[in-house]
Parts: sequence; structure tokens; C-alpha cells
Amino acid sequence: MHCRNPTLLIALLACGLASPVPAQPPEPEIDPMVLAAGYLAHHPDVRNRREGFEALRDGLEQAAFAAFKRAARHADKPSQAMLGHMLWNGIGVARDRPQAYAWMDLAAERHYPRLLIEREKYWADLSAAERKQAVEVGQPLLAEFGDAAAKPRMARELRRGARSRTGSRTGGPSGRISIIIPGGFSTFANLVNNGNPGGGLSIDASEYYRDRYWQPEAYWAWQDELWGAPNTGQVDVGTPARVRGDAAREDGG
Repeated sequence: MHCRNPTLLIALLACGLASPVPAQPPEPEIDPMVLAAGYLAHHPDVRNRREGFEALRDGLEQAAFAAFKRAARHADKPSQAMLGHMLWNGIGVARDRPQAYAWMDLAAERHYPRLLIEREKYWADLSAAERKQAVEVGQPLLAEFGDAAAKPRMARELRRGARSRTGSRTGGPSGRISIIIPGGFSTFANLVNNGNPGGGLSIDASEYYRDRYWQPEAYWAWQDELWGAPNTGQVDVGTPARVRGDAAREDGG
């Protein structure tokens, strides 16, 4: 795979000097024990985004596209931006600039500043015919992947994860929860338990069940904080067409 001079996606997706693939966005700081205890099983947005970047690093571009699309169904804006990026540059899929714009428009739905800027760059480079097509192809994407459809989908996963409180808890909500890590995580569990084989994984319950991990509204607020949604809801990047609009802007100004 060759670097196709990608522009910045949330200032994190550019080709590095030593790497031919975009770099994975930095993840929020989550205790590794929380991740091992089942966080990713109930966070398909983060899980599939990670799989997408791993596939890109391995040169599996089509698999990466599929993984980002799975994450996009669960309201993951960085993954929606990556789908736009791959379509714009023909990475693992046929190049499709109108559809790339539609994906980037969805990625910018929450007004994350850098994604809005990226969307503006795409719009400026489209022809009038491509702009019209972008609005047309964007309508079905919005219906399936826009926040109105994708956030409830993700919320169901979060609530399901919050209900599946496996393990034994002592000391009330501020106590610790002991979780046995199955299969491939057994070595990790032993390491964090100071080499105590079969000892399981001890996690503070108040940390594992923090609202921002499992409660939808708190989760979205955390995402906004992480990805930089402006407090005012505005950013000076012009007025490109939105896929939810009835007509495309034609002047490109």
C-alpha cells in the first residue's frame, strides 16, 4: 500500500514519514484492566475502529473498510471520516468522491472542528455534478448511519454491557469487582495479579462502571470532549451542503 497524501483527519489520520498507512487516533485513557474485563465487547465503535486501523497496518485495505463501516453503524465519527478518506483516495475500494463527501459530512455531524474543515476541503474540490450526486447518495447514508439511527444502536450496546455485570463484587459500589479473564486474556490476568495463576482480574467497580463508559448521554458527552466539539456549536469553515439538505450548494463559496 502506498501513501496517497491524505489530508489531516482530526489532525490524527495523516501518513507518517515512516509509515505507509494513516495513524490510529489516540484512544482515551482507559485502564487496561477495564479494557480486558469486557469494555471492547460492548463498545463496537471502538472495537471495530481498532480493527480497521490494524487491518490498514497489515495492508488489508478491504477488511479495514469493512471494519470502519461496522464502527460507523455505531455512531463512530472517526470511522465515518476514515470511510470518506478511503473512498476519496481509492484505498481498498473504487474511488468515489461524491460518496466520500457524504461520509465526511456524516463524520462532521457533531461539528467536531477538524472534521468540518475536512468536509469543506472535499466540497471545494467537487464539481457541480459531483456535489449534486453527493447530496443524493448522502440521503440513504444519513438514514442508516446518522446519529438519529446510529446513536440508539450504540446505546443498546452500552446498556447491554452495563447489565452484564459478571464477577463478584465486595464492599458495595466503591468496592472491587473480581473478573476472571477467559482464553487469550489469561496471561494478562496473571500478570496484573503479580503472577498469581488463576487469580482473576481485580478491578475497582467505581472505575469499571463509570457513567461515561456505559450511560449513553454521558458517553456522548465524553466523545464530544475527546474529539473537540465546540461549545458554541459553530466553526468558521463556510457553508457546504449537508446530506440532509434538499439541494446542493453550487457556487462552492
